[in-house]
Amino acid sequence: MRRILALDTTAQFGSIALAEDGRVIDEVLLHAPEGFSTTLFPHIEKLLERHQWPLDSIDCFAAASGPGSFTGVRIGLTAVKGLAEALGKPVAAVSNLLALAACGTAPLRAAVIDARRGEVYGAVYDADLRELSREIVAKFPAWLAQVPDGDIEFLSPDFAPFLPALAGTRFEGARVVERRALAGAVARLAPQCATDPAAADANYVRRSDAELLWKDR
Repeated sequence: MRRILALDTTAQFGSIALAEDGRVIDEVLLHAPEGFSTTLFPHIEKLLERHQWPLDSIDCFAAASGPGSFTGVRIGLTAVKGLAEALGKPVAAVSNLLALAACGTAPLRAAVIDARRGEVYGAVYDADLRELSREIVAKFPAWLAQVPDGDIEFLSPDFAPFLPALAGTRFEGARVVERRALAGAVARLAPQCATDPAAADANYVRRSDAELLWKDR
């Protein structure tokens, strides 16, 4: 896969990136507090024009698949699946937590994202990005309690809300990496996640409000 277009629309801060021959050549941080439904494709067009890449020169279309905003996840996956199906190309759906871990450097990498409602999405990976603790949604202290000991760093789009909870724990003083732009990491991981567009799926981790309300009826 020589050329990859990757995007992340799973939160109000998103990003798009181009990668070629395994190297990220451009990554753009985007901010869309009202959502990406009307702004995503103009940003994609502008990025492709800047590098003079025809759309049909893309070998794989990749998107962050969550966890994150349910609407945002759907927007990104729908965009890349539509482009891939039109051009007969593969799609890569990449976990946001895995993409965060790919931005780390420590032997152990604890990726965490605010899930709202007082909860977080979290998982732990090793330096080879093998999952050591599965992706879950939980209260931060409960998730922190099952994070393994070792040379670890925490990776998050915004770790500030969680930093006070490290005080007095075995992780006090641990390295923290904040990374909002994930499209470049998604692009780097895309070759190992590529599949047929119909098979690419969202990674919600937590069920949507609609599903929860339906179960409670």
